[in-house]
Amino acid sequence: MLSAFVNAFRTPDLRRKLLFVLLVIVIFRAGSQIPAPGVDVANVQDCLGNAENSEGVYNLINLFSGGALLQLTIFALGIMPYITASIILQLLVVVIPRLEALKKEGQAGQTKITQYTRYLTLGLALLQATGIVALARSGRLLQNCTEPLLHSQSTSTFLVLVITMTAGTAVIMWLGELITDRGVGNGMSILIFCQVVATFPSALWAVQKGQGWWIFAIVIAVGLVVVAAVIFIEQAQRRIPVQYARRMVGRKMFGGSSTYIPLKVNQAGIIPVIFASSLLYLPAMAVQFNQDSGSPWVEFISDYLVSGGHPVYMATFFALIVFFTYFYVSITFNPTEVADNMKKYGGFIPGIRAGKPTEDYLSYVLSRITLPGALYLGLISLIPLIALVLIDANQNFPFGGTSILIMVGVALDTVKQIESQLQQRNYEGFLR
Repeated sequence: MLSAFVNAFRTPDLRRKLLFVLLVIVIFRAGSQIPAPGVDVANVQDCLGNAENSEGVYNLINLFSGGALLQLTIFALGIMPYITASIILQLLVVVIPRLEALKKEGQAGQTKITQYTRYLTLGLALLQATGIVALARSGRLLQNCTEPLLHSQSTSTFLVLVITMTAGTAVIMWLGELITDRGVGNGMSILIFCQVVATFPSALWAVQKGQGWWIFAIVIAVGLVVVAAVIFIEQAQRRIPVQYARRMVGRKMFGGSSTYIPLKVNQAGIIPVIFASSLLYLPAMAVQFNQDSGSPWVEFISDYLVSGGHPVYMATFFALIVFFTYFYVSITFNPTEVADNMKKYGGFIPGIRAGKPTEDYLSYVLSRITLPGALYLGLISLIPLIALVLIDANQNFPFGGTSILIMVGVALDTVKQIESQLQQRNYEGFLR
């Protein structure tokens, strides 16, 4: 393992790529610590000392910003607007024929969709920045905080903050694309990974301070088991064999090869968890904006859908994850299209006739393999909520939920890319 790292840095072009990635990460993390203009840093830090502010309705955005959101830094919005824009575009590709046609055009069409994603990211960043700054100016961003978070309540300060946070999102998007073009791995994924890892030490230390060394050791042991289980499931896949018949084109013979269609157990990734979390945040945010605390629906949401440790919240969260897993897999993997492409190029699954029988077989296998993937995502996502009940940890519990899925998934993907580049130069890789 260590010798593989040495070999990676001995290769000039790979060393340049890795150093470039590290440089971009340093810039990114520095921007996540620089407060935006007009923010009263001392008051913000005092309010963040309140334990209740670690379990607010902004946990998902705050997680993807590495804790920068509640500190109101120039990179406060983090990568969340880009993630939201990418998900929206993926859904619209299925709904809008024009976008579907662009997707089928290859690289030129994908470039156009990427451009649309950038525009949508800036629009979402502008909306989110406006909402966050408005809450900060009104004093409702952090719970039980009576001190002003901004030096001035003027409109000019408001506009400067909104423009700064929106520009910060644009810079983050540019840094991510730089890593993709000139570095190693997917740039946006690596930046998300960095933001999640940035909150990991503080979350672990909070467990030790609150529960002591014995609980801390148990948490570490459970965390290692969870990481091993996540790696096992993330690597698991069902390989459907595909045989291509020989065909004569002119005087040359083509085909006759064998391959397979890899269907991952976790075909949807972390998207269902993001969907479910975002949907559950909506009623909590509605309660925060509503001042009528005596309303029955406000009391119901506050009692059952705000507290992560309540059984109703857990059951709803789990059910939403299972639903969105099936929903997302159904729109990203089209058995009809796969079966038609196989038939067009002379491919078939051994023992299954081409055409409609192949489509039915793929649908059957996909529905069967999606169930364990959905249950796996639901159980992993409930780990922080269970920890909230058992050891009184906060919802940013490190080993579980979105954080562990992101860390393991991005780490595996990046290691595989480095591994492939090392194998091209006849070096022994990481995975031996």
